[in-house]
Amino acid sequence: MLGRMKDAFDFSGKVALVTGSSRGIGAAIITTFGALGARCVVNYVSDPDGRNKTDAERAATALPEARVIECNVGNPEQVSAMMEQVKTDFGGLDILVNNAGILQDRSLRKMTLDEWETVLRVNLSGAFNCIRLAIPILRPGGRIVNISSVSGQLGFFGQANYSASKAGLMALTKVAARELARHNITVNAIAPAAVAGDRIERMLEGQARARGVAVDALRQSFIDRAPLRRMSEAKDVAALAAFLCSDHARNISGQCIPVTAGEPAS
Repeated sequence: MLGRMKDAFDFSGKVALVTGSSRGIGAAIITTFGALGARCVVNYVSDPDGRNKTDAERAATALPEARVIECNVGNPEQVSAMMEQVKTDFGGLDILVNNAGILQDRSLRKMTLDEWETVLRVNLSGAFNCIRLAIPILRPGGRIVNISSVSGQLGFFGQANYSASKAGLMALTKVAARELARHNITVNAIAPAAVAGDRIERMLEGQARARGVAVDALRQSFIDRAPLRRMSEAKDVAALAAFLCSDHARNISGQCIPVTAGEPAS
């Protein structure tokens, strides 16, 4: 029994693509897959100072047979090219984790149409693009994990665009799970609350501006309302992603699992 449990977490021969995996949660997930034997694709989007590329290349150095691919998931043509490259380099795909996401927090009264559409284009349409264009190269028994957020369930102040995108991602997960079941492909979502790192700090800064409060006080409020009195870490999300992509989770599909240090997600 113990031997079979260990074998279920052996991803040798599997190919894993994690979008937005240059750092933070995405880097933790792709690093975990690599440690479990998967051949990995590290994805990043270009930025003016080149930090994303540098971080992606750094993440890839510790991974077996890793590829680094620049791609803006909100651009269908770039996603198509990325999937073609994965097919050329690896012959197909076994694991897709849609992690890429952005924040542009602002109250409804102040939010511009561009801020609304930009966040949905990356966070929601980006996942749609990746799922749709990965289907031809996803092998039977494949796994898809979408990184959503409790913001999609709770609706945080100043996050109309972000919350809507993450709620939409939960619905997309359920539909994709039904449609891809015939190919024995499972689709699930993870909904973290506050996860320590760059992304939560950007969110806290935007929330603090929108609410007119201090960042430190807002950060502490997230910690205080969690029963376990701590923020989650990227490794907590990565461990759950690995489980959902293992054989142990073969009968789990269409679910959204919170990682909230005990805080109710709805």
